[in-house]
Amino acid sequence: MSKRLFDLLGAVLALALLWPLLAAVALWIKLDSPGPVLFRQQRVGRHGRLFSIHKFRTMVADAPQRGPQLTVGHDARITRAGTFLRRNKIDELPQLLDVLAGHMSLVGPRPELPAYVAHYPAELRAKVLAVRPGITDPVSLELADENELLGRATDPEREYIEVLLPRKLRAAAAYAERATLWTDLQVIGRTLRLLARR
Repeated sequence: MSKRLFDLLGAVLALALLWPLLAAVALWIKLDSPGPVLFRQQRVGRHGRLFSIHKFRTMVADAPQRGPQLTVGHDARITRAGTFLRRNKIDELPQLLDVLAGHMSLVGPRPELPAYVAHYPAELRAKVLAVRPGITDPVSLELADENELLGRATDPEREYIEVLLPRKLRAAAAYAERATLWTDLQVIGRTLRLLARR
């Protein structure tokens, strides 16, 4: 089975099973704070093409005007619903639509903002961007509490660019070189177990 066919079947099945949860979350967001249900943001996809990623909105509607793009620690811009959705990774579920559209995969390196892709070393850039970005990947599981880690840093932006981003890139390059359907299934299994524990 090709990776693309696997992604399509997985996304369709997940959306079919999860639509009651998605509808309930959308209603909760609307009742919790003013603004749209979905948050869209430009990310860098396969071969460096830009696309709009979809997430459930977890911050106040004017969050971009109130602070930096990087979200760290207990950011005051995060809504009550958003705190729960982020902690349990439910805010990422609308990316199943991005998988259907062909912009993302179920498993692959997490898509970055253009500002951070600008820091990719040339020797890793082509390798990492050769595959579709994913909803989950091995390093995302290892850094599941990334926001808290950055929240403890003196300079979160510098910590991300100099410490976490290189770690993510090394893992993304390793994934791009060795990924198979079997390794993707293992990552999905680990992701589901993490979510179940939360």
